[in-house]
Amino acid sequence: MASTSARLLALLGLLQSRPDWSGAELAERLAVTDRTVRNDIARLRELGYPVDAVRGPGGRYRLGAGARVPPLLLDDAEAVAVAVGLRQTTATAGFEESAQSALTKLEQVMPDRLRRRLAAIRDASSSGQENTSSNVEDPPTDHATLAAIADAIRDRQGLRAFYREEPVELEPYRLVAWQRRWFLVARTPADGAWAPYRVDWLQLRTPGGRRFTPSPFPGDYTEFVVREVARTGWSVHARITIDAPAEEVLARINPAVGTVEPLPDGRSVLVTGGDSVEIVAVWIGMLGIDFHVTDPPELVEHVRVLAERYARATSG
Repeated sequence: MASTSARLLALLGLLQSRPDWSGAELAERLAVTDRTVRNDIARLRELGYPVDAVRGPGGRYRLGAGARVPPLLLDDAEAVAVAVGLRQTTATAGFEESAQSALTKLEQVMPDRLRRRLAAIRDASSSGQENTSSNVEDPPTDHATLAAIADAIRDRQGLRAFYREEPVELEPYRLVAWQRRWFLVARTPADGAWAPYRVDWLQLRTPGGRRFTPSPFPGDYTEFVVREVARTGWSVHARITIDAPAEEVLARINPAVGTVEPLPDGRSVLVTGGDSVEIVAVWIGMLGIDFHVTDPPELVEHVRVLAERYARATSG
């Protein structure tokens, strides 16, 4: 064969075509030596494909259970990309069932090592609703870090990491994709505090932390991320008083914009944020309801500049 990878694919195809083969038959079909066949069988096993040795003259081989489907050779990065893409598609209206079906089929095709990784990401992650008006550049997230966190969530294994260069020890519970970023919902064992951590700001350390017994999470993971990130996680965060009840505000905003708190006088507070005052101003301006901005000062100033600009645009 022209290359090892091409020969491995051909070998997999032969093993799937009938129940078992002798080593001599495989060598003849592939035009290689018996020793090369044995080495290639070892390579397939290292990749996670179960190849069983069958007693008989000349040595015989067959694929183990779960390997009778066409081979899908994905490396770790590709497997993570597939899992993430299909996991987020399950939250898209009209595609939930088909995306889940595709995810299940892919798990059956993959070798056991990648199947466990894909399943870990699927079970450990969820997605919040996206705000498509955001023009923030997507931050890079290392696939190996994402996969390692998913494995730790599955195995209830603590994490040791640097978070924005500060050392932290965490009990990982859930990965949440929101606003084109990944967040880890985790608990610090020292004080039991819950917080969302941006995955692209985490640098995992080895060895990891100790195994832990899960504690009940007080609420919904995705809502927690949206609320906490809107409150503290953006470069700009604000509490905007809205002259309308919470129900009316909730009916008008994309849930990805932030959370809404009712006030005793019938008004409400929008807890929101963004990477710039321009983005926050756009979101609150699209409400179509009177609002009051008192902080942060840079947002107050930007809204004042916008008000003057619009006033000039409509002057005689």
